Amino acid sequence: MTKDIRFACAPIAWTNDDMPELGYENSFEQCISEMALSGYEGTEIGNKYPKDPEVLKSFLEPRGLSVASAWISLYLTLEPYEVTEAAFIKHRDFLSALGAKVIVVSEQGNSIQGDLTKALFKEKPVFTEKEWQLLVDGLEKLGKLAHEKDMEIVYHHHMGTGVQTTHEIDELMKKTSKDNVSLLYDTGHLVLSGEDPIDIFNRHKDRIKHIHFKDVRQKVKEVVDKDCKCFLDGVKDGMFTVPGDGVIDFKPILDLIYQSDYKGWIVVEAEQDPAVANPFIYAKKAKEYIEQYQ
Repeated sequence: MTKDIRFACAPIAWTNDDMPELGYENSFEQCISEMALSGYEGTEIGNKYPKDPEVLKSFLEPRGLSVASAWISLYLTLEPYEVTEAAFIKHRDFLSALGAKVIVVSEQGNSIQGDLTKALFKEKPVFTEKEWQLLVDGLEKLGKLAHEKDMEIVYHHHMGTGVQTTHEIDELMKKTSKDNVSLLYDTGHLVLSGEDPIDIFNRHKDRIKHIHFKDVRQKVKEVVDKDCKCFLDGVKDGMFTVPGDGVIDFKPILDLIYQSDYKGWIVVEAEQDPAVANPFIYAKKAKEYIEQYQ
């Protein structure tokens, strides 16, 4: 394995940012301790993490953990750019103080990922030309702001949003500049959407600067689709799981990543109900599965 790739784990398996009732009983210290015990070097940031960078580092460093990144929701298609910019700068400075090099961004204008009334597979938004322009113009500016701290923005294609499908990812990459806008590659969201993760990696490997590994339980996906359930219901039902526990074969994906010029983090991020899927057991299972291909 190349020394330029490091493995992190996302806290969403312990406590869910979108549904705080999932894992409310799990403490921040339990989360990061179990990550470290599972063999990970890094973490993304969840809702129970200290907001002061120095305080957060004082918990992470004794456990040998670094901060890989953290998500920020953008509303470039709905709000004045200045509103998003102010929130972004605050988020950027926090991550920069923690030593992170990438900032996970995703446009949430008209997103249905948090809407309990919208069928995930039937009601995703589609951007108008005007919305595409607002998104692209905003991302270019945010990318330049990231550069002020020697950081990059990585765009998270996401179920239930305007950038989900192969065509939409292609459009985003075509409309934005390589210098300012990079891509987050998420296996679970691609497969859930019906996209080919190998194809997407090959198309855009020169733009990929952050990676999320999650797996999909196909039978749960089919029920979510058939019963017109929303994204969050799918999460609670176990639509996502960790690598090695679902339908995705990660060996060819890992082979591609190792053979490419990719440098950065691979983050295991599989949101499910921690009362059903013990986060420590699943984090450990994922790490052991990945290690057999290193």
